[in-house]
Amino acid sequence: MLTTDEPLSHLGPSLLLLLQLQLLLAPASAFFPNIWSLLAAPGSITHQDLTEEAALNVTLQLFLEQPPPGRPPLRLEDFLDFYSHSNWVELGEQQPHPHLLWPRQGLRNLAQVDDPTCSDCDEWSCPGNLLGFTLLTSGYFGTHPSKPPGKCSHGGHFDQSSSQPPRGGINKDSTCPGFSPHHMLHLQAANLALLASIQAFSLLRSRLGDRGFSRLLDITPASSLSFVLDTTGSMGEEINAAKIQARHIVEQRRGGPMEPTHYVLVPFHDPGFGPVFTTSDPDSFWQQLNEIHALGGGDEPEMCLSALELALQHTPPLSDIFVFTDASPKDAFLTNRVESLTQERRCRVTFLLTEDPSRVQGRPRREVLSPLRFEPYEAVALASGGEVIFTQDQYIQDVAAIVGDSVADLVTLPLEPPVVVPERPLVFSVDGLLQRVTVRIHGEVSSFWIRNPAGVSQGQEEGEGPLGHTRRFGQFWMVRMNDPLQTGTWEIQVTAKGTPRVRVQAQTSLDFLFHFGIPMEDGPHPGLYPLTQPVAGLQTQLLVEVTGLGSRGNPGDPLPHFSHVVLRGVPHGAELGRVPLEPMGPRERGLLAASLPPTLLSTAGPFSLELIGQDGVGQGLHRVAPQPCAVVPVLLEVRCQRKVRLRLERTGPAAPPLTGPPPQLSGPPGFLAPGTEAPLSLRIASFSGPQDLDLRTSVNPSFALTSNLSRVRLEQNESAWGCLWLKVPDTAASDSVVMVTVTAMDREASTVPPTHTFLRLLVRGPTPQDQLPAPVHSTDPVLTTTSPAFHLSTLVTPGRAGGGLVGNPWWGTVGAVLLLLGLASW
Repeated sequence: MLTTDEPLSHLGPSLLLLLQLQLLLAPASAFFPNIWSLLAAPGSITHQDLTEEAALNVTLQLFLEQPPPGRPPLRLEDFLDFYSHSNWVELGEQQPHPHLLWPRQGLRNLAQVDDPTCSDCDEWSCPGNLLGFTLLTSGYFGTHPSKPPGKCSHGGHFDQSSSQPPRGGINKDSTCPGFSPHHMLHLQAANLALLASIQAFSLLRSRLGDRGFSRLLDITPASSLSFVLDTTGSMGEEINAAKIQARHIVEQRRGGPMEPTHYVLVPFHDPGFGPVFTTSDPDSFWQQLNEIHALGGGDEPEMCLSALELALQHTPPLSDIFVFTDASPKDAFLTNRVESLTQERRCRVTFLLTEDPSRVQGRPRREVLSPLRFEPYEAVALASGGEVIFTQDQYIQDVAAIVGDSVADLVTLPLEPPVVVPERPLVFSVDGLLQRVTVRIHGEVSSFWIRNPAGVSQGQEEGEGPLGHTRRFGQFWMVRMNDPLQTGTWEIQVTAKGTPRVRVQAQTSLDFLFHFGIPMEDGPHPGLYPLTQPVAGLQTQLLVEVTGLGSRGNPGDPLPHFSHVVLRGVPHGAELGRVPLEPMGPRERGLLAASLPPTLLSTAGPFSLELIGQDGVGQGLHRVAPQPCAVVPVLLEVRCQRKVRLRLERTGPAAPPLTGPPPQLSGPPGFLAPGTEAPLSLRIASFSGPQDLDLRTSVNPSFALTSNLSRVRLEQNESAWGCLWLKVPDTAASDSVVMVTVTAMDREASTVPPTHTFLRLLVRGPTPQDQLPAPVHSTDPVLTTTSPAFHLSTLVTPGRAGGGLVGNPWWGTVGAVLLLLGLASW
């Protein structure tokens, strides 16, 4: 993310577009999502089909052409689509609407409110229900607003307005008459939407240039390089190591596909931290880093987690963050919030510590410090998929170089058991799609050995051995195994004092992405409500996309496949359950789904996801998510809104009919303007039992933020709605990012971790269309009873995709679709 005193231009056009897409694009509903199309309307062309085809067309052009020299400003509202919901196809049009990408020209020949547009149709299929006119129109959906006399409905099973005269509808979302009354025109509408999507992608490419467009589609996977540095006087060696490592990464990746597009630097000491420095220029980053020196004394502990939180707020998703320090955290109370933020940002945090946890002498201390003082770092590293590495000053540069090289493009292999157990070997599997396997061990190790499936062993002796090359830096060991590797089961036996850490990594193109969601059967289209983490008490869908399916041992081998997912407790690896994975569509597409019942997600504590399958010749495959997941006790959301309109709702199994209008949550209303007050809506829901919760709010930077909901008691299937008001001062810098955090804490169960939600907003100079209406203040929260079936009005999820990334930072199809919702008729 960004500092409030630096313009977004430092990010370059591509990252600015990514941020604005997250903040601005309101959801539109058009063609069916993949998961429902495959089940209910086979043969339909889906959101994902359209986005993939358009992206592939324009990406091919990217590799064949050079970008034009000029890049005028983008208008993000230019990327709408309307072909499945309007009568454009029925009017005989065979090309995309010429003005949709150029809204300044406006739409013409529009039907007015009092113009009748449809006749009555009492069948599922309604091919002739449009009246004979040449005006452009679309269909009404639902009961709010009500459909005027003579107007067309959207139509289909989920549209309540379609039962009111004139009955029927005109949508072309799918090939199924039960969902789409004009199903017979689905392919024509989809083809026009595809052409329009290609035009939109082509315009994006021409405006962004090749590099920016590559980052948008994640053709180049690198994201950000972030450093958090302790600058107290004892940190001279660590700061030098950070400089060398940063220079190494910058030079090694400059001009290549792994070159970072964003750089973040946050210094800290005691009692201060920051300011944050962000840039997209590697030379500027290096110059700023080179100006940092270890100065002053400073007692242990230090403000490390505050600095890390600041770095996370300004670091793009899917990035690596390195923390260099020799002190424990003074701000350990931030541990849980920083854990949640690493998972929300999908960032991996690696701590490089030159303080031995058992050492009692060293820098000055105000008090006797606990031997457990470094546990906050362990917790954050575990939550983010990173690690904590203890080393010594003389080895910090070598260790930093090894760690920096390893995080770029390697995946972590699952170990059984995942932690060292005395007298028991660690077991991992090597398949034919892995190469460059490395084993890293650090701790007070007296001996270790590695054994391959043929029984050949190698000990801890440095240098070249029968299996690979071993290097040692103090208590840090690295063994790089020789290629080609023997497939099968490998073992590692470690003898050490305390609990040593073992990590096995490898290079592979076969990996997977995953996303959580809740089945949503209300609204104009069925689909999934995206979640960052599963919510206790809710039936949750796990969507998996396998990446790199084209990789196989031999070109003629069948495709690899995954059959089920295993949930394991973290950190000890106990199996919590396994669920079969069902293919969604053709096997080569690699889309899988699993239904996770609430009973499986009832266990407190983090869990990991492990995919099990076979390669093309029947050998076992194992892939594991680097970041553990966690079941949160409540659903917590904060959203932008233009108006505060709330309702009481009851949607449980024995609940009375709904009454009153739905909450008017329009999604991101645009930009925050200096000198204004922005209303935000807050929702919290429980689906697993009574909850007595305290709610806390914060904002960075420190703008005034008030809330009318500070405590709530919820029964099962009950929701509470509240309001927040964010005052943006006149001095707020244009193009700066504001992050609002809401935390829910259980008042009775101190062992239950808090639930956090985050909302990012963008400050921009006001323009007429961006002005927010005066907020409607209310002093009372609203309690409602709800159920796992969510309403369309709550489906906006700005600033997060609700999923996770596994292994290499390639977003893949699912991640790209979630990011580019507004570009292909979502």
